[in-house]
Amino acid sequence: MAERVGVYICHCGSNIAGKVDVEEVSRWAGEELDNVVVSRDYKFMCSSLGQELIEDDIKNEGLTRVVVGACSPHLHEKTFRRACSNAGLNPYLCQMASLREQVSWVTEDEALATAKSKAMISGAVERVQLHEELEPTEVPVNPHSLVVGGGIAGIQTALELANSGNPVFLVEREPSIGGHMAQFDKTFPTLDCSACILAPNMSDVSNHPNITLLSYSEVEEVTGFVGNFHVRIRKKARYVIEEDCTGCGICIEKCPKSVIDDVFEAGIGYRKAIYRPFPQAVPKYPVIDTETCIYFEKGTCKACEKFCPTNAIDFEQKDTFIDIDVGNIILATGYDTFDSRKIPQFGYGRLANVFTSLEFERLCNAAGPTDGKIVLRDGVTTPKSVAIIHCVGSRDTRFNAHCSAVCCMSALKFGHLVIEKTGAEVHSFYTDMRAAFKDYEEFYTRLQEEGMHFTRGRVAEVTGAALQPGEEGKLIIQVEDTLIGRQRRVPVDMVILMTALEPKPDAREVGLTFGISCSMAGWFTERHPKLDPVATMTDGIFIAGACQGPKDIPASVSQGAAAAARVLGMISKGAVEIEPIVATIHEERCSGCRICNTLCPFNAIEYLEDKMVSYINQALCKGCGTCVAACPAQAISGAHYSNEQIFAEIEGLLFDVIQGNGGKPVVEEPEAVPA
Repeated sequence: MAERVGVYICHCGSNIAGKVDVEEVSRWAGEELDNVVVSRDYKFMCSSLGQELIEDDIKNEGLTRVVVGACSPHLHEKTFRRACSNAGLNPYLCQMASLREQVSWVTEDEALATAKSKAMISGAVERVQLHEELEPTEVPVNPHSLVVGGGIAGIQTALELANSGNPVFLVEREPSIGGHMAQFDKTFPTLDCSACILAPNMSDVSNHPNITLLSYSEVEEVTGFVGNFHVRIRKKARYVIEEDCTGCGICIEKCPKSVIDDVFEAGIGYRKAIYRPFPQAVPKYPVIDTETCIYFEKGTCKACEKFCPTNAIDFEQKDTFIDIDVGNIILATGYDTFDSRKIPQFGYGRLANVFTSLEFERLCNAAGPTDGKIVLRDGVTTPKSVAIIHCVGSRDTRFNAHCSAVCCMSALKFGHLVIEKTGAEVHSFYTDMRAAFKDYEEFYTRLQEEGMHFTRGRVAEVTGAALQPGEEGKLIIQVEDTLIGRQRRVPVDMVILMTALEPKPDAREVGLTFGISCSMAGWFTERHPKLDPVATMTDGIFIAGACQGPKDIPASVSQGAAAAARVLGMISKGAVEIEPIVATIHEERCSGCRICNTLCPFNAIEYLEDKMVSYINQALCKGCGTCVAACPAQAISGAHYSNEQIFAEIEGLLFDVIQGNGGKPVVEEPEAVPA
């Protein structure tokens, strides 16, 4: 019995209709293509009225197959599948042709665009007639969740999940949660104390009955699939017995070894060999740095052990492994800052009074190494003039093409703090001032009123070489002021470099561990940049905060809450549907060569030693077809992408060529090569 196919061509406003004669394509499909019983065009097929048009025709015309020529299936395939399902037709008996992305947006000539659209509709019609009914499967969702990263985004995510009554594991690789926000003094544009905002949430995480905090730990391995992940976590040795430690700090006080703190204090302060990153650290337990501890270097000292009132020091402690099962994973691993030494003309590391933005955060922090006093490297002199250079390592194709999103507002914050604490003259050298969100522009105006000087132009060089009177002993900013079209030399006492936000250096390795991908720059890739910014292409794995791209604190908090909401939606259902478009291995043909095992990008294929064949975990499979194409024995088939379906679509695409050759594809003979 012949299928009854309905064809629907979308105008997409003028996105498609501006290049394609959609009425002609619709008329042609209805008159020329076999088994097409209904062919229509409509302004917006994705609208409620457009979907109702399909549903009514399925019911009234007895359609058994549906073809929609519209935008990308990535955007609206679910929409049209749902319309088919609402009318009682299996949703996988619908096929989309991407007339927007693959035709109208990339084809200049209208006649060629219309001809190409006809070919794509022809291919879709031939293909859809060979579609088979598919049914999704359900898997239960473990209500436990894993949050990786204890910055503000990870903290917000964990609290949202835990407050809903669901158990959460929060893993942080540093000795304390808090992330970069714990290093800041104030937050823009309200100038709230960063610690005052963050500390209560950190305390809530520590004391929440539904949160298991695993600080100083890292995820080693992830297996399983959405709803049922098995995770192995390495809990690094602190050399402190947490159950016995009271956090009194006597061990830190008595430790004779002081070292530069390159992490929390950004290299401008000191800590002990046994330390807490900062006084409000959560958890409160210190950790011994084995690379600087005298005992681990020379086998002597043990002052911390001798003075500990609870005998909580254990120099023999080893790393331990914890295995957990969770239903969903949220990555909130944050960012790193650009190494300013890569731009030597700015003098960082060579000129003493050139500071990075993170160094300045610690410098002006009341809990920092100078107790909040803004001084030069000598620790005494208060600067009388300060330059702030924007876009150091960002908006620069040599390093990072992206804008770091927070630098302009942080620079304004620094300017305010310098003026407030020292009364110094502040110069801001910016590329473009970007103050895009609530109250940001007002903050910019406030700094102008406070007397901060703004110069538009990229700084060419920071030098200590004096050429003019008044430049002796100063740092000289060489810059072109693009608003007046002149070169300027501005002498200052201190320079602050607004360094770029970069992905973590191990972001790609972390992505491989969790089965997600990164952009070319190294940021974790979301499922859709606008419609699904917290999900990834791996079901059950979500991202939040600056690991996805540069963003400020409010945006990170919002994304953390959004990721938690997505997870809670899955937990509340109790089960999740698995897409049936997956690959299957036919064991009778499999030789056990394992080629597919190594090629699968989703780690969905395992080798069964007892049967000596490979097996595909359909809950992990995404139907990409890599294994299908690679199998030398053709032992793997892909649902919804069978050879017959693909060849039928190709024949449909080549309808005009085949018709012109008596129904057979044209095969051009290669030209003879002269001897």
